[in-house]
Amino acid sequence: MIEVRNLYKSFGDKEILKGVNLHLREGENLGILGKSGVGKSVLAKCIVRLIEPDYGEIKVLGKDIIRMKESELNKIRRDIGYLFQGGALYDSMSVRENLEFPIRRTQIASQRSEVDERVEQSLRSVGLLDAIDKMPSELSGGMKKRVGLARALILKPKVILYDEPTTGLDSVTSGEISELILKVQEEYKASSIIITHDMKCAKIATNRIKIIMDGNFKAEGTYDELSRSTDKEISAFFI
Repeated sequence: MIEVRNLYKSFGDKEILKGVNLHLREGENLGILGKSGVGKSVLAKCIVRLIEPDYGEIKVLGKDIIRMKESELNKIRRDIGYLFQGGALYDSMSVRENLEFPIRRTQIASQRSEVDERVEQSLRSVGLLDAIDKMPSELSGGMKKRVGLARALILKPKVILYDEPTTGLDSVTSGEISELILKVQEEYKASSIIITHDMKCAKIATNRIKIIMDGNFKAEGTYDELSRSTDKEISAFFI
């Protein structure tokens, strides 16, 4: 679903990604685990070309996005759902209007009834249909994450990128969001990359984990496999 080869990205003299390789299998939730500031979010944004990599190859759904023109890139982005760290809702729009925005921009539905159906289905998937006419200022942090996820689902993507989906949430809400990610995997049959440093989320929501350190991946395996690692740098995540 996604293949990244030999990816490099620097900002000025600071090297962030140093030859990263990654492949996302069909139907799996792949966790990218690492401390803050190691390049997890940079990697996710490179995958959808919100950030331009310096060097390397990225294929999404078998297509080389590095060499794509903007018009081609926008088409493939319709198949990619992206949940930003803070939800990234438009403050001046209601929940309904936030979800309608990507539909109208991509023009995948024109009939009012079809737009309403997509919005309601996405909100129902995240358990927030009753918040459809609320403003973002009326929502809790967990509710904003859910609405952000509903918006990521609205175009029925084949791939979903979760950028720190539980950041800033309490332990209970974090667990609820992690369980919701599993529900989305089952319901939408999407393949997902989950960028996180939340071990609870990694344990609940992932099928496989890659740990990034110093600009590259240090280890790969399931949560249980990595938790038994004798490498001190790896085992430190599981203490």
